[in-house]
Amino acid sequence: MSQFDQILDNCKTLFKKKSKDYGPSWRLLRASSITDQLYIKAARIRSIEEKKEQKIKDNISGEFQALINYSIMAILQEKLGYTDDHLNIPMKKLVDEYDHVVKETRDLLEAKNHDYGEAWRMMRISSYTDLILVKLLRLKQMEENKGKTLVSEGPKSNYQDIMNYAVFALIKLIEQGKFKVK
Repeated sequence: MSQFDQILDNCKTLFKKKSKDYGPSWRLLRASSITDQLYIKAARIRSIEEKKEQKIKDNISGEFQALINYSIMAILQEKLGYTDDHLNIPMKKLVDEYDHVVKETRDLLEAKNHDYGEAWRMMRISSYTDLILVKLLRLKQMEENKGKTLVSEGPKSNYQDIMNYAVFALIKLIEQGKFKVK
């Protein structure tokens, strides 16, 4: 199993456990709320990177995993939309949809790796954090523009890029011995 698959499998396990604890309560979140939640996670990572210390001992690896899962939730919200029974969605359907988003994002990663030759491996984790924050500011602007763009890719591509940058960061953390996939 590739590092991408191991990381996403770990994230899926976390998603399923949290779904058991909380149900599909996240389905109430608007796109802007999910974007803001992603921003909080990325801003915390950057703050820790800059201060070189943290007072809350939650690992930044958990924040990168949250970036992956919240990005998937954002894509699912866009795809599934809001219905009168949006909280009654069966867990199996959510997991199937989760898997579909992961497959599409993995396919995107493979295509980009082909073209870029895995240049991401030469980057620093702090660069992934910065790129994630840039993507989030772009998403906020798109939301302000009510989803209309003139020449830019839409929200889904930005969420997929956030997922992939978070995966890259987790791979680097694994290689540094600072994160283990279960």
